[in-house]
Amino acid sequence: MIGAAVQEPVERRVHVGQGDHYVSSDPDVVLTTVLGSCVALCLRDPEAGIGGMNHFLLPEGAGTDAGAGRRYGAYLMEVLINDVLKAGGRRDRLEAKLFGGGRMFDALTDIGAANAAFAERFMADEGIAVIGGSLRGAGGRRLHYWPVSGRARQRAVTDQAALPSSTPRTPPLASAGDLELF
Repeated sequence: MIGAAVQEPVERRVHVGQGDHYVSSDPDVVLTTVLGSCVALCLRDPEAGIGGMNHFLLPEGAGTDAGAGRRYGAYLMEVLINDVLKAGGRRDRLEAKLFGGGRMFDALTDIGAANAAFAERFMADEGIAVIGGSLRGAGGRRLHYWPVSGRARQRAVTDQAALPSSTPRTPPLASAGDLELF
């Protein structure tokens, strides 16, 4: 056809908030989140074309209210892995990218470093290869992740309204594993 318009697929953004996770096999889905000291695991099976993201606040802990476990990496890491497997992924093909764990305040306890160390240890214990990402540093970041392709993009958060911090700071930016900076 002469002059026929080619319709591009419409990207569908899904925000993954604190304590949440999301799994998809839709190539038009992009998962988004904003991280400070929190950590997000981006996980996928490249052969099955299935992946997802979680967003946890603390490594481990207990709570008395309903859903308190959703704040913790110990819970959300298992949930994301299991949901990717239930959707057709295979454990031996899983690959991970880890983001976040920034130092947000000049306090005695660096929650971001504890979250990052937990996530790295968890992936090693599970035997899942970490092929990229950006952990630690100072400040926050916005993250976009395409779960089918494994593409990731992050931008430093420096605006006080989006993520409060004592001083606007920029996280270290890694280039490993198809990380695009924007």
